[in-house]
Amino acid sequence: MHLKSTGKRKPHRAAYCLKYRAVLFLFLFFTGIATKAQKPIPELWGQRIHDEAHALQQATIDQLENELKVYEDSTSNQIAILVVSSLDGEVLENYSLKVAEKWKLGQKGKDNGALLLIAVDDRKMRIEVGQGLEGVLTDAQCNRIIRNEIAPEFKRGNYDEGVKAGVAGIIKAIAGEYKADEATATGERTLQEKIFTGIFIFLILGVFTALTLFSSGCMSWGMYFFLIPFWALFPWVAVGVTAGKVLAAIYIIGMPIAKIIMGRTAWGRKQIIQWDAPRSSGSYGRSSGWGGFSSGSGGSSFSGGSSFSGGGGSFGGGGSSGGW
Repeated sequence: MHLKSTGKRKPHRAAYCLKYRAVLFLFLFFTGIATKAQKPIPELWGQRIHDEAHALQQATIDQLENELKVYEDSTSNQIAILVVSSLDGEVLENYSLKVAEKWKLGQKGKDNGALLLIAVDDRKMRIEVGQGLEGVLTDAQCNRIIRNEIAPEFKRGNYDEGVKAGVAGIIKAIAGEYKADEATATGERTLQEKIFTGIFIFLILGVFTALTLFSSGCMSWGMYFFLIPFWALFPWVAVGVTAGKVLAAIYIIGMPIAKIIMGRTAWGRKQIIQWDAPRSSGSYGRSSGWGGFSSGSGGSSFSGGSSFSGGGGSFGGGGSSGGW
C-alpha cells in the first residue's frame, strides 16, 4: 500500500508544478505586455518649462518661465509644461498623472497645481489638474482650451503660439475669466481608448483573480498577495484614481473573506475540488494554488537649491485630453 500510494503521488506533483508554471508564465506574459512601456519621468530641475522635443523657441521658454513664476508668486498656483517627442507606448493619462505626482505641483493642502503635457509625434496632449483646482479648471474647461486655443495653432505647426494660448487659457479659467463657445467643445477623444484599456485590464485581472479564489493551499494565498500591486495600480487607468482605490480595497479585503466562505460552504468546496483535484484520466483541473511572490516599488526624491520645486500638491485624475 505504501509503494502504491507513493507511485500515484509523484506524477501528481510533477503535473501540479508544471501546471502552475504554465499558468504563471501566461500571467507574467500578459502583465508584461501591460507594463512594458515605462517611459522615464524627467526631474524637475527647478524649471517650469521642459521642452524635451525641442519644439519651442528659447525666447518662448524664457517668456513662459517668467510669466509662470510671476503668476505663482501672486496666486501660489503652480503651472508646469512638459513637451516630449513621444509617449513611447505609455497611456497619455497614465503618464501625465505620474509626471504631475512626481513633480508634486501645487501647494500641500491646496493641491493647486496644473500640468500641460504635449507629445508632439503622437499628436496628443493633456491638461492635468490638481484636486484643489478641479472646481474652477474643470474637465470641460480643459477640453475647450485644448480644442479652441491649443489645437488650432498646433495644426498650423505653430507650437509656440499654441502653448502660449494654452497657458493663457488655463490662467483665465482658474480666475473664472475664460469663455469659449461650448458648441465647439467635444467629448474626450480618448473614451474608446479608455474602454479598450479597461476591458483588457479587467479581463486579465479577472481571470487570475478567479483562479486565486477557486484554488486552495498556501500557494493560492501567495498569489493573492502577488495580485495586490496589480489591483492597486492598473484599474485606475481605466476608471480613475478614486474608483481604482475602491476596487483595490475591495480586492484586498474581500478576497480573504470570499476564500473563507468558499472553504466553509458545500458549493465552495465542490468548486475548489473541481479546480484542484486531478481527473481520473491523469489530467488536472483548471487551476490550483500558486507560488507566492512579493512586489514592491521604491521611491526616490530630488531636492536641491533650484528656483522652482513642487510644493507637495496632489492630483486625482482631473483634466482633459485631446489631439490635433
